[in-house]
Amino acid sequence: MDINDNVPEFTKLLYEVQIPEDSPIGSQVAIVSARDLDIGTNGEISYAFSQASEDIRKTFQLSAKSGELLLRQKLDFESIQTYTVNIQATDGGGLSGTCVVFVQVMDLNDNPPELTMSTLINQIPENLQDTLIAVFSVSDPDSGDNGRTVCSIQDDLPFLLKPSVENFYTLVISTALDRETRSEYNITITVTDLGTPRLKIEHNITVLVSDVNDNAPAFTQTSYTLFVRENNSPALHIGSVSATDRDSGTNAQVTYSLLPPQDPHLPLASLVSINADNGHLFALRSLDYEALQEFEFRVGAADHGSPALSSEALVRVLVLDANDNSPFVLHPLQNGSAPCTELVPRAAEPGYLVTKVVAVDGDSGQNAWLSYQLLKATEPGLFGVWAHNGEVRTSRLLSERDAAKHRLVVLVKDNGEPPRSATATVHVLLVDGFSQPYLPLPEAAPAQAQADSLTVYLVVALASVSSLFLLSVLLFVAVRLCRRSREASVGRCSVPEGPFPGHLVDVSGTGTLSQSYQYEVCLTGGSGTNEFKFLKPIIPNFVAQGAERVSEANPSFRKSFEFS
Repeated sequence: MDINDNVPEFTKLLYEVQIPEDSPIGSQVAIVSARDLDIGTNGEISYAFSQASEDIRKTFQLSAKSGELLLRQKLDFESIQTYTVNIQATDGGGLSGTCVVFVQVMDLNDNPPELTMSTLINQIPENLQDTLIAVFSVSDPDSGDNGRTVCSIQDDLPFLLKPSVENFYTLVISTALDRETRSEYNITITVTDLGTPRLKIEHNITVLVSDVNDNAPAFTQTSYTLFVRENNSPALHIGSVSATDRDSGTNAQVTYSLLPPQDPHLPLASLVSINADNGHLFALRSLDYEALQEFEFRVGAADHGSPALSSEALVRVLVLDANDNSPFVLHPLQNGSAPCTELVPRAAEPGYLVTKVVAVDGDSGQNAWLSYQLLKATEPGLFGVWAHNGEVRTSRLLSERDAAKHRLVVLVKDNGEPPRSATATVHVLLVDGFSQPYLPLPEAAPAQAQADSLTVYLVVALASVSSLFLLSVLLFVAVRLCRRSREASVGRCSVPEGPFPGHLVDVSGTGTLSQSYQYEVCLTGGSGTNEFKFLKPIIPNFVAQGAERVSEANPSFRKSFEFS
């Protein structure tokens, strides 16, 4: 009979094994082996846990026959790094021996890093620098390189990530922010471990840039040119100015105003106004081109920031001429007094200049372009009017059968739309010669009529000549005094400054006169004595012509009329 006197002996009393965490369930951990020198049933061995905890029994499974130690659940390095498993081998006779299996869990990089935000400021005023945005910490429960981390953000952002104490970082502004360039930043913080394979996490934060009033309103143009037709209705919208502000909120709200004019004599407050909200400009009154052709002023645009910022622009208003003035006839006079009669010898050739109708127009441009045409005539076909200069000339040879007295009505018309016009009446008397200027009139005594007419002509001629001579002398004295005071060089021409009185007018080649009538006075020197050049008006001297005609009729008058 076999006696059970041998204890089972393990081939190894200590088994040290390493197994990666997260190994599949059923993975082999170790195989323990024991032997017994007894024979028969006494030598049969079975394996079991010895004094195993509940965690050991949940984690491992032991084969009673083979001694194979298997996993019942996955291992987690971050929870338990080592296990000590006591295994007992018992033979059939009840004798037993023990061994220890020491299981070391091998760490795998199975955990991504973690980020914990402790401080976060989502809204930052622009123009700040070195300002703290966020404070956060990072961690990784893995070990070794698997638990080491690196932290980064995008390269193209005006922010800087600085390491602080261990595993802590701060996010600060590296350069001043400009809301007008970018008002929002989406920052991605990336945390990566150094394990294999590398695991990472990304944390997104949004930073809003709040506005600071650092931009003045800017006009869309530095200067504006507006046009308004004269005789406009009051409160007429003549144009607008516009300014924008790159800021936001109240910092971008713009108010418009008129700035004081540089010309203190410009009654700007009575001319225009501006809508403070939209920059619309309403002429306040009707404008007259003949009184004011253009004016300019400055407008300001200010925002509602604190402190407020502003800018200004120049506005030029051009008044457009309207055809609101009819032509005005200067010659012959149409004032209702006794008409002036033009004398034409019957021997005059075709094209003989009878007179010239002179007119002006207060408008400008094409509104002031004048044309002339013969509207009525006592005898059609005898006289004609040149359209561009108003010259009245004979159209054919005169004959004894033509009536002695003629009345011509000349129409003067401007080129406006619609055109305006005026008429001039010209009286013409045909004579056989200037020695017999007037024909006998049947309704009055011939001698008395001729004497009265001649007397009137003489008085007018003498008065005109005397006036011109007196004016010439006065101008001569004034020029000499001025010349002495300025110590001008000999032979230099001195011209009085400024125009002569406005009732005198200048004659152009078209028969249209300007607003001022100027004379030229010039002193010439050469031998030490000064000559006086008498005033010479550009307009034909009708009085002188009349006087010449009278002198031809009366030779005794010629000597008294001539002067130098």
